[in-house]
Amino acid sequence: MPKRTRKPNLDTVQNARRVVLESISETERSSPSLISQVMAEMGRKGGRIGGRRRLETMTAKERRDVAKQGARARWSKKKRSAA
Repeated sequence: MPKRTRKPNLDTVQNARRVVLESISETERSSPSLISQVMAEMGRKGGRIGGRRRLETMTAKERRDVAKQGARARWSKKKRSAA
């Protein structure tokens, strides 16, 4: 029994068109991911600097107030009932 192929047999022009479309789509896909990687790295860098700088400029009382506010927010969430 002959093996079944998933792709239909294409003539030369159809095959050339398929190759061109695949090459175009590959370049379009790689550009956004490269941009996303660069932007993510920039965000991580800024986030690391911002958190450290914020802690250096805050007083002990301000840090304590922020910690209390976070604890209140975490503990005030209502638990879902298993109904």
